Amino acid sequence: MPLNRRKFLKKSAVTGAGVAIAGAGAAPAAEAAEAKAPGKHVKRYSLTVMGTTDLHGHVFNWDYFKDAEYSDKAGNAQGLARISTLVEGIREERGRCNTLLLDAGDTIQGTPLTYYYAKVDPITAKGGPVHPMAQAMNAIEYDAAALGNHEFNYGIETLRKFEDQLDFPLLGANAVDAKTLKPAFPPYFMKKFHVPGAPPVKVAVLGLTNPGIAIWDKAYVQGKLAFPGLEEQAAKWVPKLRAMGADVVVVSAHSGTSGNSSYGDQLPYVEDAAANVARQVPGIDAILVGHAHLEIPELKVVNEESGRTVVLSEPLCYAERLSVFDIELVFGKGRWEVESVSASLRDSKTVADDPRITRLLTDEHDKVVAYVNQVVGRATETLTTVDARYKDAPIIDLITKVQEDVVKAALAGTEYASLPVIAQASPFSRTSQIPAGDVTIRDLSGLYVYDNTLVAKLMTGAQVRAYLEYSAGYYVQTAAGAVVDVDKLTNAGGRPDYNYDYVSGLSYDIDVAQPAGSRIKNLTFGGVALDDARQFVLAVNNYRANGGGAFPHVASAKELWAESTEIRTRIAEWVTAKGVLDPKDFASVDWKLTRDGTPVF
Repeated sequence: MPLNRRKFLKKSAVTGAGVAIAGAGAAPAAEAAEAKAPGKHVKRYSLTVMGTTDLHGHVFNWDYFKDAEYSDKAGNAQGLARISTLVEGIREERGRCNTLLLDAGDTIQGTPLTYYYAKVDPITAKGGPVHPMAQAMNAIEYDAAALGNHEFNYGIETLRKFEDQLDFPLLGANAVDAKTLKPAFPPYFMKKFHVPGAPPVKVAVLGLTNPGIAIWDKAYVQGKLAFPGLEEQAAKWVPKLRAMGADVVVVSAHSGTSGNSSYGDQLPYVEDAAANVARQVPGIDAILVGHAHLEIPELKVVNEESGRTVVLSEPLCYAERLSVFDIELVFGKGRWEVESVSASLRDSKTVADDPRITRLLTDEHDKVVAYVNQVVGRATETLTTVDARYKDAPIIDLITKVQEDVVKAALAGTEYASLPVIAQASPFSRTSQIPAGDVTIRDLSGLYVYDNTLVAKLMTGAQVRAYLEYSAGYYVQTAAGAVVDVDKLTNAGGRPDYNYDYVSGLSYDIDVAQPAGSRIKNLTFGGVALDDARQFVLAVNNYRANGGGAFPHVASAKELWAESTEIRTRIAEWVTAKGVLDPKDFASVDWKLTRDGTPVF
């Protein structure tokens, strides 16, 4: 059974915040090695720190959207059942008492499994279930995990219940009470590794999360929690950890390494700040990186103050990789010192599922499979996102149509009921498909993979024009006479597909021969040129409404209405009510790509 947090938290003498303290007994392999040097013996100790990140509810190597074993072109495998096998192998190899297992956040959102236990059979209900991710991570015996931004997607009550179900602490030194600015979660975790014939090795793990939570989940956290910058909080806490006797300091950071932000100037903090932390804050030995969904076996960053090298590693996402930090220590001058740190990755596709995890969660998995395979309607033809990022695809029009209808109904009878409603949507996936015939919750979930909710914002024509210009920066500038390679046409500057928006209810061209900022041509509403002063209601997802992607004007625009029901659920309700999914009920060609006025396709 899960332990209550109070059973493994002590009060820090420094701040009074809950902090986890643990100890590891010595195993035969844990004995400090002694190397003969002229006139003295040198004691050494080898520590292995393992790490996952961005698990996003992946317990098994299963694709709920395809109702099949997960597979991709690279032959990757996913799931904590595979991670468990990798972890147990390393524990056997290095000695269980010489290892530490961490996670860098984004655990309880991302698959129908996590949605089911947040909304359908919620863990917050009286006598509710133990979250499958808690069951799996407890069984694998994680030592600590950092908070990810997606931990907040279902609200603080769900997060706190998940936290209570864990046998290990959720760390977040920069997740603080909005009023007192004191830590709202344990800032750090410390563990002693006992070494025969020498003092124990004290390892501190500092947890840092993403400041963007203040934007992305504003509806849940505003006025309750604040999220200062990673660099600032690391600079505050690392010296304290060293003063408390930490021989090794590891940071688990839900933040990438690029130094960039997707929220523009809306926050004075860097989103992907892990490398900045390594560079600016002395006293850190290693950083487990998360959030960016990148595969980084080993990245070395030199600290500007100490000159020491900090080693970073990011194990991709979805439990496809496991980061392994090998830390070598030497005892001298009365204390342990880190001699070297190296990092590497282990690949989940190289091992089989741990049957212990499979047995543990088969029932939960089967419930979710049955749920997502419920038939809610029938499609007259196959709809796909395969070319949705460069052509106006009917499958995306389905999303905008649903959003328009929901917002129109919500504003009926209000002073805004007469305003035209337009809607945004993004081509989240390049592989989603709603096949002709029976339509299931699984099909619709695959179309809208995020747990976003709907917001209505008041925008002017001029603001909508600027919004579209910003969105059009997604395309790579392509001269009129150049050959068009669709694989190179999009994602300019590394912008992801989810930060490109369609906007329905308007007609416009995107001239990719022009520089970004000057691409929107022939923009009309109702068959006439758009009036910059005209007011519109923009039906927009909460990520974008709160500033995600740094689209102009929308975050500061007046909010007319918002709800907590997921857009995915609204789509399922719309299809269920219609019974038949026919493109004539929702599809329209609102935009096209051109080059100097000539259509690209």
